[in-house]
Amino acid sequence: MKKILMLNGPNLNRLGKREPGIYGVRTLKDLEERMIQLGTEMQMEVVCFQSNHEGELIDKLHEAEDTGIDGIIFNPGAFTHYSYAIRDAIAGIACPVIEVHISNVYKREEFRHKSVVAPVSKGQIAGLGLLGYELALDAFKREEGKEEE
Repeated sequence: MKKILMLNGPNLNRLGKREPGIYGVRTLKDLEERMIQLGTEMQMEVVCFQSNHEGELIDKLHEAEDTGIDGIIFNPGAFTHYSYAIRDAIAGIACPVIEVHISNVYKREEFRHKSVVAPVSKGQIAGLGLLGYELALDAFKREEGKEEE
């Protein structure tokens, strides 16, 4: 059974309260429950972690490779735009990462248009709300099917 880490960065613990016009009204708990349920339906285990602290996110990225994680769905939040430490952590592990953003960062402020983690990520999904997480999970599931062919 594939094991997927859903990793969320700063301020995502405020989903449902923070700028609901941009991020919606569903909470992080709602998202985590949905992803765990969807993972079960897809015969995948989803493990969830959120932190507002850069070092904790880096530690989880490093641990992922050592604990049997097969893929990471990662919303780095604002760290997307400037954290070379997170970029280097992703580049330093073999575990594939799909970068996810709830809002369309390219329709927002100019500083959000640059992702330092995109060049070292398997792919990027932005602007589809919480559905982006589900699509990332589906991408990992479809990849599993290709490995068996």
